[in-house]
Amino acid sequence: MDRYDKIKLDNQICFPLYALSREIIKLYKPFLDKYDLTYTQYITMLVIWEEEKITFKDLGKRLHLDSGTLTPVLKKLESMELINKYRSKEDDRIVIVEITEKGKLLKEEILKVPEQIYCKLNIDSNELITLKNQLDDVLARISK
Repeated sequence: MDRYDKIKLDNQICFPLYALSREIIKLYKPFLDKYDLTYTQYITMLVIWEEEKITFKDLGKRLHLDSGTLTPVLKKLESMELINKYRSKEDDRIVIVEITEKGKLLKEEILKVPEQIYCKLNIDSNELITLKNQLDDVLARISK
């Protein structure tokens, strides 16, 4: 075994995850372009659609995004009138993110996107579920 095997690209776990992530995001692009959303804005809206009202801090945790990344995303979503952002009345250090009526309407329109992506993936649903569960498990372990 070559002593440099461990630093070859083909032997890295990080690279196929990185490349797959980029390819998946590329798959989403034409579908999300119809709604003027980037992938990061889309996953942010997924959480907001689910919660309807969430703190900035909890949203960042859920998405694994720091405030430097999340702030411009929320600013854009607010300018699109999909969310409202405001400080908590009880504690002005806490920022609340809440869905708007326009945001709720978009939720209805965008329902078909996951199915369209699934069709593009051309992978058996059981394989996909297994992969997602494995990725969730690894993410949970390294996030501790």
